[in-house]
Amino acid sequence: MFEQEEISIWFFIGVSLLVNGVLILGAGLYEWLISPSPIHTVLYELHANVWWGAVLMVAGIIYCIKFKPVRVSGASINSSPSR
Repeated sequence: MFEQEEISIWFFIGVSLLVNGVLILGAGLYEWLISPSPIHTVLYELHANVWWGAVLMVAGIIYCIKFKPVRVSGASINSSPSR
């Protein structure tokens, strides 16, 4: 039997960063490579959404790995001998 440990809020923040990073990176790559915008802003050449999506994605991966939930065996913790 397994006893569940509390899941850290930072794991869910990591999942949120990862999902948002993938979406922003995907939209940025789509705009950059497939359907470029005819209206160019001042810093259009930098493709900030690609960079920002990649940064969010990497941060999300780091948080998900660092704070991933683990299973703890219930027999080794909180077990007392029966009398």
